[in-house]
Amino acid sequence: MQNNTNTPSNKPIDKALLAAIDLGSNSFRLEIGRLDSGHIQRVEYLKEAVRQGGDLDEDRNLTPEAIDRGIRCLARFGERLQGFEASHVRAVATQTLREANNRDVFIKLAKKALGFDVEVISGVEEARLIYQGVSRFLPQSNERRLVIDIGGRSTEFILGQGFNSQHTASLHVGSVAWSLKHFGTGDLTENAFIRAEIAAESIFDTLGVNFSNKHWDVAYGASGTVGAIADVLVQYGRPVDTITKEGLLWLRDELLRAKHTDKLRLLGLKEDRKAVIAGGLSIMLGAFDFLKIETLKVAKGALRHGLLYDMLARDNEMVDLRNASVHRLARKFDVDESHASTVADVAEKLFEKISEDIQFAPGEQQTHARKLHWAGLLHEVGGMISPVDVNIHGAYILEHAEPQGFAQSELHCLSLLILGHRGKLKRLEADFSNRILVMQLACLRLAVILCHARITPNLRGIQLHYHHNAIQLTLPKYWPEKYPQSYYLLGEEKITWQKTTCQFEVTVL
Repeated sequence: MQNNTNTPSNKPIDKALLAAIDLGSNSFRLEIGRLDSGHIQRVEYLKEAVRQGGDLDEDRNLTPEAIDRGIRCLARFGERLQGFEASHVRAVATQTLREANNRDVFIKLAKKALGFDVEVISGVEEARLIYQGVSRFLPQSNERRLVIDIGGRSTEFILGQGFNSQHTASLHVGSVAWSLKHFGTGDLTENAFIRAEIAAESIFDTLGVNFSNKHWDVAYGASGTVGAIADVLVQYGRPVDTITKEGLLWLRDELLRAKHTDKLRLLGLKEDRKAVIAGGLSIMLGAFDFLKIETLKVAKGALRHGLLYDMLARDNEMVDLRNASVHRLARKFDVDESHASTVADVAEKLFEKISEDIQFAPGEQQTHARKLHWAGLLHEVGGMISPVDVNIHGAYILEHAEPQGFAQSELHCLSLLILGHRGKLKRLEADFSNRILVMQLACLRLAVILCHARITPNLRGIQLHYHHNAIQLTLPKYWPEKYPQSYYLLGEEKITWQKTTCQFEVTVL
């Protein structure tokens, strides 16, 4: 699907429409908002109960039926989003696709149906975005907040203050998974509830003391399960947007009285929630007991709202959380930041040169250049482990560190660039038909070569092009004599590229 834009810049302007898609384990949600003086006003909200979380087979693959349901839903969302600029749309998938072994198959089909990229985000990133969404709908204060979001296959816990999340955790316990595991037949028994609550609390043990009630003043609940329980409780005289232990115990008694999910007749309980309400309720009871919660307030914000506000931050490089995460990671692993910054700047300048002949969509070149810059800043991050195979250690760190603000696809891209910044390219499991990746790799490797003396190189007169699967580097005629070591390294680089499907050519004029 082709998405056109009349906007010359990818930066959202006042009154621009933004869209966020949350591919959850239980439901897919589309939130469309209009930017108005830094705030986002809802324009439209669509939700479909896709239930992918219950359709992972024994090999942890999404079943064909689950894939089909998801793709048909995204095709409907895609029709609504025709005409949206790519930089104004963000779609993320959570725990089910984190677990699915065939997620790449789904992601490819999803992009075609939706018309936009779909990112799989880590549990930590999901938690951060949830807090971003929740905090935007709460009065600004200095209260210390605990936020809990019980999803279909995971539950996120966040401690934060103001707009800032301080501690996050994502645990593999969710309403869909728990309902299948403990209430799979639909029978609602006391023993099943006891087992489900104990099993949930055993997983909550991994939270340790970090989330104990001495660390927060007010507890909030976000999204599906919390909202579904609150909707029922208010119909039976409980306070609006408030969940108490008494209310949860009353609801459990009502489920036990019904004996089976098919017989549930509760005001406020939607049909699509009946099959998963028992699992979600048992998780919430376990959380109340483990964290000693007395009252849980229902928050209005959710992951999709966090995505919308995060898009605004991403368009402001000064406040883009990914920049802060990169610098934090560099400091943590004692990177020589001065040298890394030089390499990053040189790589970005080379990318400008190699991009001159490429027709990019608005903002696309800057997006690729920014990723290349981050890779330059982190190319030596593995050096603390060992200066030998620094690229391998660095790639491993990027794949497992989960820095805030990044989608898993972005981290994989950075990891690949760091792995390929030196050494043999033929061992790099990369798609060398990917034009952008080849350009980024070439620029990063050249920047490392040109900065080998750990000083800023002279780029005057250097030209760089990429045509017909060949990288063409042109040097001024004085260059080989003035920079003999660099010229030698460029000769070695030419040999390295010969063992791939791309060629690297050096010309002196």
